[in-house]
Amino acid sequence: MLSNYEGYKSPLSTRYASKEMQFLFSDQNKFSTWRQLWVWLARAEHTLGLDITEEQIAEMELHIKDIDFEAAAAEERLTRHDVMAHVHVFAKQCPAAAPVIHLGATSCYVGDNTDLIVLRDALQLLLPRVATVVGRLQQFAETYRALPTLGFTHLQPAQLTTVGKRACLWIQDLLMDERALSRCLEDLRFRGVKGTTGTQASFMELFNGDSQKVKQLDTLVTKLAGFSKPYAVTGQTYTRKVDVEVMAALASLGSSIHKMCSDLRILASRKEIEEPFESTQIGSSAMPYKRNPMRSERCCALARHLITLFSNAANTHATQWLERTLDDSANRRLTLSEGFLSADAALLTLLNITQGLVVYPKVIERHIAQELPFMSTENIIMAMVKAGGDRQVCHEKIRILSQEAGAQVKQLGKDNDLVERVRNDSYFAPILDQLDHILDASTFTGRASEQVGEFIAEEVKPVLARYSDALKSVQNVQLNI
Repeated sequence: MLSNYEGYKSPLSTRYASKEMQFLFSDQNKFSTWRQLWVWLARAEHTLGLDITEEQIAEMELHIKDIDFEAAAAEERLTRHDVMAHVHVFAKQCPAAAPVIHLGATSCYVGDNTDLIVLRDALQLLLPRVATVVGRLQQFAETYRALPTLGFTHLQPAQLTTVGKRACLWIQDLLMDERALSRCLEDLRFRGVKGTTGTQASFMELFNGDSQKVKQLDTLVTKLAGFSKPYAVTGQTYTRKVDVEVMAALASLGSSIHKMCSDLRILASRKEIEEPFESTQIGSSAMPYKRNPMRSERCCALARHLITLFSNAANTHATQWLERTLDDSANRRLTLSEGFLSADAALLTLLNITQGLVVYPKVIERHIAQELPFMSTENIIMAMVKAGGDRQVCHEKIRILSQEAGAQVKQLGKDNDLVERVRNDSYFAPILDQLDHILDASTFTGRASEQVGEFIAEEVKPVLARYSDALKSVQNVQLNI
């Protein structure tokens, strides 16, 4: 009945995340890294004088990647222990090295150290993606640095800003994410060689109580794995506070992506800015005219999932009793992988969006024209006062005309005609020649354009300089689905 049933596959793998990120969290990478860790341990123990031969190490190195997954699964069904299952399978492939595989180690030697290696590599993969999105948005902000647009507070039209300045708000959030992820990477250490409860007691036995050799062993394996130093103290595991910090940075990135893409969805509904829309793309199965912002919606969906994963990491750390409990294992398999796969997928989609954003200045101009007359009333009053008018009289005139124009807009659905009402009122004759200047949208954006230039020079470019090689090689991202 179920002979053709292939089983559930995560959409993160089948639809969204990159092959590179999928590989980092794959079984092939995981178990090959376990074997590499056994090689590094044996090499370091050999260097420090244990009876392990170069031939045994060479035999292990020969079989690092050729993993018999079926045999390992069969062993795990018998032993109910994933690490020992792989020790047995590896030992059968390396009969000469079998006596020294996993010598002195506990399961977390391979499990936790592999996780830390994967976290490091995954952070190194994500950071250039963040920088690339920032680079695209920088170009966008520079292009539209001076284009006036309605600002919004409480989702109500407010003082004008510029399209470029708004993009800088998105960039600023992403720069904070880059900083947080970079800190996670810089702070990341290796669990190293710590033994069952972190005391290194088993290795003290192996080295006949020579504390300095045990310390050297920890340092040697750490260096072989490419880390500068190990955590000074651990329980059986590295502290799950590390996962909390990493997932907090990823969740924060998710909130930035969600905020930006929510903004884009709002702007798309106003037809001011659109994400890329391909010539053959279908917006709706029922409404052929629609141009749904599906990329931004996808980003929001992935980001929302990413944000929720933080609570798993925090609760897992909170419930690690004493030196460790095993209820972290299944949770971390899900949380860490899905966190990075979700972040990777969202960033790739966001990069696709930012490389093809379309701005419609005429639509933006029309929306400004509907609101600017109301915003200009204070400037009109000030101009009249300068021309010798009474502020209180002018204020009452403007108030009445504004109410009349508002009724035209709200009750009759007509355009805002406040400016025409001002032009037709003889009271305002002294400033009619100034009205065009008073209503020039660019005079309502303050220092927005200058802020864009200053922000890019002072905040954006120094960060992007660290990713110059990645930015040179970046190519346009095409979505698979």
